[in-house]
Amino acid sequence: MTKRIILILIVFLVSDLYFYQAVLTLSPHIMIRVGYWSIDLLLVIGLISLTFLRKLHHKMQRFIQVMITAILLVCIPKLFSFPILLAEDITRIVRGFPERNVYVSEIAVVLAVIVFVIIVFGLTRGRHFYKVRKETIYFPDLPEAFDGFTITQLSDIHSGSLSDIKGVQKGIDLANAQNSDLLVFTGDLVNNIATEMEPWVEGFSKLSAPYGKYSVLGNHDYGDYIRWESVVAKEANMLRLKEIHAEIGFELLLNDAVMIHKHGQHIALIGVENWGKRGFHQYGDLKKATTNIPLDSFKVLMSHDPSHWDEVTLDRNQHIHLTLAGHTHGMQFGIELFSFKWSPIQYMYKQWAGLYNSEGRYLYVNRGFGYHGLKGRIGVWPEVTVLTLKRTPLNLDVSDPT
Repeated sequence: MTKRIILILIVFLVSDLYFYQAVLTLSPHIMIRVGYWSIDLLLVIGLISLTFLRKLHHKMQRFIQVMITAILLVCIPKLFSFPILLAEDITRIVRGFPERNVYVSEIAVVLAVIVFVIIVFGLTRGRHFYKVRKETIYFPDLPEAFDGFTITQLSDIHSGSLSDIKGVQKGIDLANAQNSDLLVFTGDLVNNIATEMEPWVEGFSKLSAPYGKYSVLGNHDYGDYIRWESVVAKEANMLRLKEIHAEIGFELLLNDAVMIHKHGQHIALIGVENWGKRGFHQYGDLKKATTNIPLDSFKVLMSHDPSHWDEVTLDRNQHIHLTLAGHTHGMQFGIELFSFKWSPIQYMYKQWAGLYNSEGRYLYVNRGFGYHGLKGRIGVWPEVTVLTLKRTPLNLDVSDPT
């Protein structure tokens, strides 16, 4: 991890120096130089302050958010201009180091400005720039009655970060507009405390689905990230959180399962408590949750952390057809254009956003409804997922030439 951080710092430093050269090519005025290095100096001072005060981070959340915002606005645009300026330098070596081309520097600066504007949009409007993402998944053993059955998935509401009533309502209305058969929520209703959700109960209680609404807990829902006056206070907080799930209309599954019935057939909906790697608690118990489920049942699992799929779900003898997760938020920062998808979170989680398949066992990772830490979303927009389950049609034997 240390080597990776050092590498990132080197990349930032080199891109910063390159961008400085582009700026000087366009305007060598002394005030431009002073302004440029003053901004960099303030950023360095801020980062050093974070390093020395990291043990007090719970008391300086606002400062941390300011620093994250500053890094995004100052450093990231320069990274996008870096390849252009590097390519120019490669050609300059071949040509005997002539002066930098003004037009190339203009292109690099314009690109940086465009990225800067996108970041500003993400920090101001991106937090409620909801996207409906739809996937159709085929299964050979899906009960016929459920052919075409739809599931709307929400995840990571993080109500403690929400503030814009109209913005949040936009997402709720979008989820209801999908008219799915079933609605599920895959954890992190709050940041830390159950009362964070109380102002939003009325709005989220309007979510509806004819075959019910079900939920599980995420790592933030347990109150593990703050100091409580007593164990009793923490337990009371969890009790209140469970009550809020009921007030919204969610049936909370805690290492448990329910059968969803349709026209005399059924699928099993399983919900486990949070199970994660990298220091996250492992409350989830898939064995307990599936104890009373017949082996031949079609199974949909709600498990907050996608790590659970790789580490536990895929290794089980009992076939879990579809797992629904969240947790990563897509880091709330990345690039998703057409089929290209990238975010720094992918270096921590192999499955971090979208649909994954391992020998007919599927995982869908929702990018999250809300936000946490970074007060916005850049490139990885908040998500309402709609999954359509389809029964694979019987195929002809392609080995038979007739």
